Amino acid sequence: MRRFSQRNSLVTLSDINITPLLDLAFVLLIIFVITTPLLEKSIDLNLPHGGQTEKRIDKGDIRTVEISNTGVYALDKQRMNLPQMISRLAQDFRANPNLIVYIRPDKDSRTELLTDVLDGCQKYKITRYSIRTDPTTK
Repeated sequence: MRRFSQRNSLVTLSDINITPLLDLAFVLLIIFVITTPLLEKSIDLNLPHGGQTEKRIDKGDIRTVEISNTGVYALDKQRMNLPQMISRLAQDFRANPNLIVYIRPDKDSRTELLTDVLDGCQKYKITRYSIRTDPTTK
C-alpha cells in the first residue's frame, strides 16, 4: 500500500520562504543607517564655535569649500588644489550669479589658507561667501 498518491508528487510547492529576504533587507537597512552619516563629511574638521542658524537657501546655489589643518582643500567633497578650486568656483559663478560659497576651515588651520580662498573669491568677484562655524555652544 502506497502512502502517497502519484498526483501529490507532481504538485509544486506554492509557498515562498521570505525569511532570507527579510534578513537581507534588515542587513541592508543597517548598512545604510551606519554609512549615511559617514558620507556627509569629506574631511574631518574641528569647526570653531559661534554663529547662528540661517534662513532657507536653495542647495543648488551653495558650494562648500573645506580647509583642513594640514592644508588640504576640498570643493563639494572633492579634494583639489587651490588653483583648480578657484577656477571651478569662478566657472560656477559665471553659470549661476546667485552662488554662495560656504567656507569651512578647521579651527587649527593656518589663517593663510583661509585668506587664499577669500582672495580667490574676490579676484573673480564672488562676494557671497560665508565662513562656517559650529553653532553648538562649548
